Amino acid sequence: MFHYIIHERHELKNQTTVIEFFLLRLSENPELQPILFGLFLLMYLLTVSGNLLIILAIVSDSHLHTPMYFFLSNLSFNDICFSTTTVPKMLINLQKQSKAISYTGCVTQLSFVLLFAGMEDFLLAAMAYDRYVAICKPLHYTAIMKTHLCLVMILLSLCISIVDALLHGLMILRLSFCTFLEIPHYFCELDQVIKLACSDTLINNILVYTMTIALGGVPLVGIIFSYFKIISSILRMPSSGGRHKTFSTCGSHLSVVSLFYGTAFGIYISSAFTESYRQTSVASLMYTVIPPMLNPFIYSLRSKDMKKALRKII
Repeated sequence: MFHYIIHERHELKNQTTVIEFFLLRLSENPELQPILFGLFLLMYLLTVSGNLLIILAIVSDSHLHTPMYFFLSNLSFNDICFSTTTVPKMLINLQKQSKAISYTGCVTQLSFVLLFAGMEDFLLAAMAYDRYVAICKPLHYTAIMKTHLCLVMILLSLCISIVDALLHGLMILRLSFCTFLEIPHYFCELDQVIKLACSDTLINNILVYTMTIALGGVPLVGIIFSYFKIISSILRMPSSGGRHKTFSTCGSHLSVVSLFYGTAFGIYISSAFTESYRQTSVASLMYTVIPPMLNPFIYSLRSKDMKKALRKII
């Protein structure tokens, strides 16, 4: 089980503060450490290689130069970055005897996790909007989903996510930690760090709830609204074969959305209703490692065009 122990040492002479984090073992059994290292290394390599193949397939095949696959390539790149933010440090700590991570490193990791999680929300919402326009407004699809609109959506999502990550990171810097503390995650997770602060965290909590609703709730509402319109449009189709074919184009995206939001809700539900560090750690692992690893397989298995492009590369 992974925990972070935050140790703060005050040096009265020069008024400096040194804060260190220590990552504890997933298991206390030393024989399991090589197995865990090999397992997480394999998962990370699958994540990077799978998402890189998706990006290469989209770039190399002109038939995939469409808004849907443009968003998918950005999602794959984001998944690589998301996984790289947490897994390599965990692998290093599994391999080394020292489990220390600096205070600056923890805040940096926390900020990047927020950045790429926010980008994941917006990219999934953009892909839902693309499917909505393609199915509900097929005659106007090319007029609506132009290249500059797709670029604006990506840049706007990136800017908002960066601002969110910077705000939370700066607000964490104002907190103080006075005792030995433990965080039941294998990475620096925002909510747990705030809970363990010994200074006033009212502003931090307000910011967390506000930005969670804005960056998590609004994209989710957009996704639900898009699929409500899509399902309504599909049900009005006279042919059952046409309904099945049309809805199958949304299957991959629905699977990815369910996986991402399902694991995200799972971590907060588990932390709210259980005090088990092991269950909370497993939930956080599912949220940050499993979706980026499985997304390439979901899209490659369900998309005929993607299968053809991947065959050409392989």
